[in-house]
Amino acid sequence: MTTVDHSAELARAGANVTGWASRTLFLANRYPLGAFGAVIVILFVFAAIFADVITPVDPTSTNPAKSLMAPGGQALMGADFMGRDMYSRVVHGARISLAVGLGSTALGCLIGVIIGLASGYLLGWFDLLVQRVIDIMQALPLLVMALVMAASLGPSLENTIIAISIPLIPNVARVIRSNTLAIRELPYVEAARAQGMSEVRIAVFHVLPNTLAPLIVLATAQLGAAILTEASLSFLGLGIPEPHPSWGRMLSESAAEYVRTAPWLVIFPGLAISLVVFGTNLLGDAVRDLLDPRQRS
Repeated sequence: MTTVDHSAELARAGANVTGWASRTLFLANRYPLGAFGAVIVILFVFAAIFADVITPVDPTSTNPAKSLMAPGGQALMGADFMGRDMYSRVVHGARISLAVGLGSTALGCLIGVIIGLASGYLLGWFDLLVQRVIDIMQALPLLVMALVMAASLGPSLENTIIAISIPLIPNVARVIRSNTLAIRELPYVEAARAQGMSEVRIAVFHVLPNTLAPLIVLATAQLGAAILTEASLSFLGLGIPEPHPSWGRMLSESAAEYVRTAPWLVIFPGLAISLVVFGTNLLGDAVRDLLDPRQRS
């Protein structure tokens, strides 16, 4: 009897794996660019998680003997003007960029969801006040507002996450508010009110879950913008401070002085920024098409 049970469990597990693999292949065939973007993102996430394992040396250790060493056997991506290994710095830079991108996107989405849900559900003077504040915030481009916040808070990892998350709030709040306005008038919400449910419970358990699909699409689109903004802030000296390896700071240290004599100092960090932003944008487009009912056959 025990053998039969174990065999049934193994059969169900094999069926689940086969079903998951077939669905993955189907989505990859239907959205090849999205699959390519997902592969890029997964590679950078892998590099960020296992950076200490796959890099040969400490990214902050200096070696004057290797100063401006060209890419080769001793240094896969060369070394910078302080003799720091560029491969280790680029790989560890993925950890910084993804931490800032994911952290700022999550924080901005969390605050935006709370504000948008309350604004769209309560309406009245609260909605009017919130929308005017959001209008003021949206009048400034994301990078300009992030610069103002970063200059006010000072350069650090935590402050950079906060500085980038605040400009992301208005877009999230607007999307959640517009969906809340449509959902709060649906019959099942009226039925919940008729049953005596509190307004807070209706908003959290009945309205909010139905606004998450557009939020997922918006979050994947804003992830790439957050990573690019972090690189821009670090390039201007307002982002991640030393000794943390940041792609933007690598460019700011090398772009003006070494772009001709040691171009690898600019090529590899710039290529990393371009690839991760490109991958997140492709993945975001695929997620948008996947969750759009008009795209489903």
